[in-house]
Amino acid sequence: MRSEDRVAIHEAMEQQTISIAKAGITTVLNSRTSVLAAANPPSGRYDDLKTAQDNIDLQTTILSRFDLIFIVKDIRMYSQDKIIASHIIKVHASAGAALGDNRVVSKEENWLKRYIQYWSYRMSPPRLSEPASKKLQDNYVKIRQDMRQQANETGEAAAIPITVRQLEAIVRLSEALAKMKLCHVATEDNVKEAIRLFTVSTMDAAKSGINQQVNLTAEMANEIKQAETQIRRRVGIGNHISERKLIDELTRMGMNESIVRRALIIMHQRDEVEYKRERRLILRKA
Repeated sequence: MRSEDRVAIHEAMEQQTISIAKAGITTVLNSRTSVLAAANPPSGRYDDLKTAQDNIDLQTTILSRFDLIFIVKDIRMYSQDKIIASHIIKVHASAGAALGDNRVVSKEENWLKRYIQYWSYRMSPPRLSEPASKKLQDNYVKIRQDMRQQANETGEAAAIPITVRQLEAIVRLSEALAKMKLCHVATEDNVKEAIRLFTVSTMDAAKSGINQQVNLTAEMANEIKQAETQIRRRVGIGNHISERKLIDELTRMGMNESIVRRALIIMHQRDEVEYKRERRLILRKA
């Protein structure tokens, strides 16, 4: 993300305003709307061998402003691919039929619009009940403890920090679930569902990736050290090489590609190497 875009989205998502300075006119506009954003990993695809920090190359100040963060992976699975392909074909097949049909749109087809209008004009914003507030407080404290324990075990912070902003996100989700049922009070069930959504999205994203310092057998650790030695022999300090070329050279020597990638990640974490040109080039720094 470019720095100027980062500055713009910070104000919009933090203060719900956008400052405009054009043609001698300086003003501030309201931006009270939901934000739906999508982004690709730096390498073009999500790599399970890399840590979450490497796959999610965005500032934590931006990530913490989103209520829900989902990691969508393109997993090659026959049954799932068949369902997706069938759905896309049906969408295209029914598009022409819908254009050629001059049927009258019934009022029932606008039910969602009328449903939202009814809530906006007739209902007041819901509030958390006392049991729901207590449940929310206990779960937030537990989430913070779990993330702190994970940081102590792995020696690195999560890609997405869990702060008070995430607590406010769960509150908004709980109130939104109550709105859907036209309720004036958000109950424990609403909080439970909001926490479930938060867990399978943002929490899963925060814990995604593998830590390179744990779950290594003695044999794997030895192979990684050998890969690091070969990388240092082939790339001098201050020189750079194509990542694909380096991996191909080492795999021809009989090394496993995943071991080579893991060695590169560890050296990157130690700041020995640096990725350039969208991770296509590797620069040896030390």
